[in-house]
Amino acid sequence: MSSFEAFFEAWLVRQEHYLDELQSAQQRADEVRDVDLRDLVGRVLLHYQQYYEEKSRIAERDVFRVFCPTWFTPLERALLWIAGFKPGLAFRLFTDSVPDLSDDQRVRVARLIEETRVEERTLNDKLAKIHESVAAPRFVNVARRYSRWIDGEGEEEEATRSLKSALRVVVANADLLRTTIATKLVEMLSGAQAVRFLVTVGQFQLKIRNRGLERQQRSGRRW
Repeated sequence: MSSFEAFFEAWLVRQEHYLDELQSAQQRADEVRDVDLRDLVGRVLLHYQQYYEEKSRIAERDVFRVFCPTWFTPLERALLWIAGFKPGLAFRLFTDSVPDLSDDQRVRVARLIEETRVEERTLNDKLAKIHESVAAPRFVNVARRYSRWIDGEGEEEEATRSLKSALRVVVANADLLRTTIATKLVEMLSGAQAVRFLVTVGQFQLKIRNRGLERQQRSGRRW
């Protein structure tokens, strides 16, 4: 097991503990002060931030790993968009968990959804351009070499550095979009609403994880 996979397994254990804490707070929301609920929400967001910081270090060393993450099951990998969840998924979970929005909150969410769609299209276009560059003649050998995890030399080495750099930028921007959306959604909610939202996110994540592990065990294949 790699150092990141070990980190991720430990991170998931903490994730389950936070989910238990969130669910407990949700059940007692009427008895808990808003400031205490927000403190819990802040700690959960920091927990997610730790994942992205560690992932960023992995991408700096080998960006190809975050596009083919061995720490995820095949089911989880099937849901990835630029090495992570698609930002629009957060809005679907948000709608399911927080139906009691004020008119002002609805307006702000609608605005954020539109801004996010624009950012997603921009990142899709950037990734498409990178794919086009990989198909160019000077990148052909690079792609072949990396299919065997071997670095190129000379012109190929320069092409590889260029490809890695471009992919790192796209991943960093996608992760920034993901974390920014989560932060903005939480900021516009009350403590109780934010707790419900994060409970739904945590339940969804662990449900996909467990279902993916079950399928993986039945098939006997990791990939």
